[in-house]
Amino acid sequence: MGRMLVLGVSGGMGYSIVNELLERGHHVKAFARNKERLEKLFKTKNRVEIVTGDLLKLDDVVKAAENVDIIFHAAGVPYAEWAEKLPISIKNILEAARRNGAKLAVVDNIYAFGRTGRGKVTEYTPKNPHTKKGKIRLQLEQMIKQSGVKYVIAHFPDFYGPNAENSVMHYFLEKVMKKKNSIFIGDQTLAREYIFTPDGAKALVTLALTEKAYGQHWNIPGNGGITGEEIIRYIRKLTGYRQKVSIITKWKIRLIGCFDRNIREVVEMFYLYEQPIFLSGEKYEKEIGPLPKTSYEEGLRRTVEYMNGSE
Repeated sequence: MGRMLVLGVSGGMGYSIVNELLERGHHVKAFARNKERLEKLFKTKNRVEIVTGDLLKLDDVVKAAENVDIIFHAAGVPYAEWAEKLPISIKNILEAARRNGAKLAVVDNIYAFGRTGRGKVTEYTPKNPHTKKGKIRLQLEQMIKQSGVKYVIAHFPDFYGPNAENSVMHYFLEKVMKKKNSIFIGDQTLAREYIFTPDGAKALVTLALTEKAYGQHWNIPGNGGITGEEIIRYIRKLTGYRQKVSIITKWKIRLIGCFDRNIREVVEMFYLYEQPIFLSGEKYEKEIGPLPKTSYEEGLRRTVEYMNGSE
């Protein structure tokens, strides 16, 4: 079996990619900055080598990528640091891949598509980002495509699942688990798409292990749309939660952003809560096979169990 490097393993998708690779029998280097966090997540896992380092330091990334076949890039930084840090980190990752002859599988979001109007977004939908963050994501994609490194880029909707702490769903669930009044971002009656991170990891690992998938980008949808009302109803049923759930509107985020730089950066992405984007998985299912699609009820149950420490 192959040797894999996963970057950003302390996040939800990186964590799930490690687990998916282990299930398939691979040896995994798990890379992040915080050694204590890495040991907490993976110390009981066989075939996991814990590697600490900084993606902004080329030597750290090159050393981590020694003797690996595929680099999985699932690392993120706070919104306010995107413009400064993301181009440097992707440059270092690409250089590490070149020096070590490794392929690259990238976890990407939907920001580069911009406003798309009606209908599902395919891999052939033009990318016309109108936000700073969308333009940065498109810049990174172009850097990857021009690098000469063999790549797979996968676009995902919002995450939820075990260890997916930097997600809007976790922001809601964190208060729920503490039996406190919680907050849900956006109109609770509007359906949006989320992907359960173990499903996303399974799809990306399959792509990364499929030679014909390289040199392309792929859309990986969730299990259809779901409204905030439905999510809250599922969670109340699962947990017995009875506290109040308030809605965060755009003007409230803008107000909070006056005191918090990272929250302020959320404002320009609020269009995704007003005109949600839905991804088409037709290309994947035609060329690769069935997409993994856990029901929202089951995915939320497993997420809650993880947060309770029982998974």
